[in-house]
This record gives sequence, structure tokens and C-alpha cells, in this order.
Amino acid sequence: MKNIGIWMDREKAHIIRLENKEEKLETIFSEMEFFNRKGTSGPRVKSGATQDVTHERTYLEREKAQLKSYFKKLADAIGDADSIALFGPADTNEKFKKELLEHHKGLAEKVKAVTKADSMTENQTKALVRDFFGQKK
Repeated sequence: MKNIGIWMDREKAHIIRLENKEEKLETIFSEMEFFNRKGTSGPRVKSGATQDVTHERTYLEREKAQLKSYFKKLADAIGDADSIALFGPADTNEKFKKELLEHHKGLAEKVKAVTKADSMTENQTKALVRDFFGQKK
């Protein structure tokens, strides 16, 4: 039985595979850009405000496309799983579960838990996944 635990955030995902008392760690990076709005600090001639132009819709669409690409890489990497647990500090794991439900129904049925977990070291992540699936090292 191949159990897979994923600790993920918007930057990277640690995939821990547990099979036949062996564990393997694989890290997939999201390659997402983190957008920081930068002001032009233009003159305040007419309105009294800076001349900042924010193309928020463009940023959001690009972020959405990058997140979708990241989730596709993750889904391809865990296609052989028998059981999946998702962990992470924010809502990225919940968004991934939603993506699985919409586009990878077979994998979505294998998700046993979506749990909040703070940032942790690789060893702590491995221990979390082992504990979740009840396997001893």
C-alpha cells in the first residue's frame, strides 16, 4: 500500500511516500511569482494622490494560472497513491483538494485528510506523515 503525505504551501510541496516500510521525500517547487505592488510615486498634480496604476486583475489571473500549473505537477507526481493526506499552514492544501475534486476525481477519493500544519523541517514533516498513517520507522 502506497501512502502519500504532502506538506504544501504556495512555495513548495514536500511529498513523503510510505511504501513497504520505506519512505522517500520529493520536493516540488511551485515556481510561483510573488507580486509586490510597487508605487511609481508619481506627481500629485491633479488628484493629490500618487499615480500608481494597479493591474490587480492581471496579477490575479497570472497567479491563478501558476497555481493551476503547480497543482497539475503535484497531481501527476502522486498519481500512483493508494491513500493521501494533505498538510499545510495556509489554505493551499484546501485549494489543492478542490482542484482534485474538479479535475482528478480518482485522486480526490483517496484523500483521507486535509489538515493545518505549521512550517516544519523535513524530518518533522516525515514524522507527521508517519504518525498520520500509523507507521513506525
